[in-house]
Amino acid sequence: GLAQASSRPANFIGLHFFSPAEKMPLVESSVGQKTSPATLARAMDFVRAIGKTPIVVNDARGFYTSRVFGTYLSEGMALLQEGVAPALIDNAGRLAGMPVGPLALADEVSLELMARIRKQTTADLGKAYVRGAIDEVCERMVEQLGRLGKKAGKGFYDYPQGGSKRLWPGLAEIWPPAARQPDVAEVKRRLMFIQSIETVRCMDEGVVTAAIDADVGAILGWGFAPYLGGPIGQIHSLGVARFVAECEQLAQRNGARFAPPERLRTMARHGEA
Repeated sequence: GLAQASSRPANFIGLHFFSPAEKMPLVESSVGQKTSPATLARAMDFVRAIGKTPIVVNDARGFYTSRVFGTYLSEGMALLQEGVAPALIDNAGRLAGMPVGPLALADEVSLELMARIRKQTTADLGKAYVRGAIDEVCERMVEQLGRLGKKAGKGFYDYPQGGSKRLWPGLAEIWPPAARQPDVAEVKRRLMFIQSIETVRCMDEGVVTAAIDADVGAILGWGFAPYLGGPIGQIHSLGVARFVAECEQLAQRNGARFAPPERLRTMARHGEA
């Protein structure tokens, strides 16, 4: 869309930095429909010259990184809606190898920003947009409760001046914890598997074309658990057949978002690891 304003769209490319830009090592180079190979090469050279690591993605809503990163936040909110204790959700995220739990991370990103992005996406896509937990939870937190995230001093957590952050006690009134809580291993599996599933969907759609870009982008861009090797690495570390089987179980219990993509089902049938 931005390239349409240029008289030389072949020279147009997007460079997506991560916050804080002076510290985060990744830059996502987003190629438009008319971006030339020479423009991409120059962008890659520039990214390397400033000491960052580039990955290449094709232009799409959310690019690759924001799209998959969003599934981690959304799954955390889905768990919250289901009555899973907030402390269990965030601790499971960190125990899985993520730098921050999904609720704490949502506060950092800004619930207000996330709600605004979702509204814009709904307006752009219309009936094609499928609402999820992230829409419902963000709307309630922002519009009904005025809890905008860390920048406002209140989100899923309270941020007292001069003190450490702590989970907002009011969460228990809005989303009461269920009497029976899931095993921490189940929460970890949901938070991590959803990211791998969405990454495969991105590859199927041509948003990202190289598995190495997907894994490097995840680890350097949003801190995907490095010991798993990235979202694609996680699948191969576990084994495709086992990953597919566990995803099918998750889909039966938690919904179609966990259904393994056909590419993985085919690999599992052919015994590919």
